[in-house]
Amino acid sequence: MIWNIDPLIAAGVMAATAATDAAYVFFNAAVASRQRWRAAHWSSIWYLLSAFAVISYTEQALYVVFAALGSWLGAFASVSWLIRPLRPGA
Repeated sequence: MIWNIDPLIAAGVMAATAATDAAYVFFNAAVASRQRWRAAHWSSIWYLLSAFAVISYTEQALYVVFAALGSWLGAFASVSWLIRPLRPGA
């Protein structure tokens, strides 16, 4: 079996995976430190970097914008909920 591997595509896949994982790590660090703006931004970036999945399934690149917006809103709302003041006795 002969494998035809394009070195440029292989390097691109490796770089995209590294960037996606880095964004995921920064997103989790922002959530852990309750920084909702940073978490929302990193979440959006994370989705933009992994946009190939959306394009592959829908064949419409414009949906990536909606995925990134939904990611930003979800991260912002989640971290906002995490930093809410606790009620006394709760």
